[in-house]
Amino acid sequence: MTNRLRTMAVQAVAVIAVAGAGWGVAHAADPRVSADDIAGMREHAAREAGDRFLDEYVDADGRVVRRDEGGDTVSEGQAYGMLISAALGDQDRFRLIWNWTETHLRRPDGLLSWRWADGQVRDANSAADADLDAARSLVLAGERFGATDLAGDGRELGKAILAAETVPVGATVPPPADVAPAGHWVAGAGLTTVAGNWASAPPHAVDPGYFSPRAERALLHASADPRWAEVSRTQRVLSWQLVGPGTLPPDWATVDASGHAVPTGSPAGGGVQFGLDAARLPIRFAESCDPEDRALAASLRPLLSGGQDLPAVRNLDGSAAAQWQHPVTLVAGAATDHAAGDEDAASARLDRAAALQQRYPTYFGAAWVALGRLMLDTTLLGDCPDGGSRFLHRDP
Repeated sequence: MTNRLRTMAVQAVAVIAVAGAGWGVAHAADPRVSADDIAGMREHAAREAGDRFLDEYVDADGRVVRRDEGGDTVSEGQAYGMLISAALGDQDRFRLIWNWTETHLRRPDGLLSWRWADGQVRDANSAADADLDAARSLVLAGERFGATDLAGDGRELGKAILAAETVPVGATVPPPADVAPAGHWVAGAGLTTVAGNWASAPPHAVDPGYFSPRAERALLHASADPRWAEVSRTQRVLSWQLVGPGTLPPDWATVDASGHAVPTGSPAGGGVQFGLDAARLPIRFAESCDPEDRALAASLRPLLSGGQDLPAVRNLDGSAAAQWQHPVTLVAGAATDHAAGDEDAASARLDRAAALQQRYPTYFGAAWVALGRLMLDTTLLGDCPDGGSRFLHRDP
């Protein structure tokens, strides 16, 4: 195909593909459109979503502002901005965000304080998801920008996470035999991350949506510290304990010293539910380079299938616990499609998430529309080694 014909073909199906029809329908509409064309459109959509988040929620000094939540800042948001700017290759904005984070949120132990508002830290406790995402972004930025200072900061933050946000548990309680296929858990003592520095005493509070196999893998390769592989292994065990046929993961759980994970309500109060926190678990596991993690994400697909009217908050059996919707839940559904190898369905749901975000814009929705596209539809946050690709390219 000549360049002119390829351009015409891409233009002819761009609206169809970006609207979520995906490779199969796009190829049927015009057989000249290749898988590379579709991949290019998906990357373009991811870059646009990332730029939109950075432009709308990052101030000129590098502070990521939750504009719809009172104008405060949380370490999670700073980490999201760092991940997105690293993925887009925007070194200047990355350094702005990291410099603000270091200046205003860095704790004496090297972790990040969770919340800042009105010119000062309002909650000095840490949040492990933010620390993991920030460390991953620093390692990635160090590689992408050839910046040894950023890579070193990432390794140091990783050391702080291991020191203050991981605990040893027995991990001797396997999931029921009818939940996880053989090989999806390994008994034996291991480390797991906990929700933050405040959760070091058993029973440990954990947020399963904080588990991040790709961050742990990045830190393993950056530091050569085998404890990161141990963390990933243990958290896979715990995650399989929390999900199963007809069961979604909870926003919060407790883990006792023997390694037994039990769903619980939020430490701040409330019932047991699958909400905006837990929605991140299938996304993070679908992004993993480990096929066992992707299998866990794919196992949740029946409970997160359906049309556009997916409730944002559910009971663990999948029934609706609220009627309102949120983009991150649609991204979670897309992750289960992706993990199951249905990239067309995944892209369609990512597009529906973007449409919902456009109708009802929020900081958290914008972040996860961008991260969902970057994590599931591109390799801008890094690819898996040969043999571990998350992308299943099939002939039409």
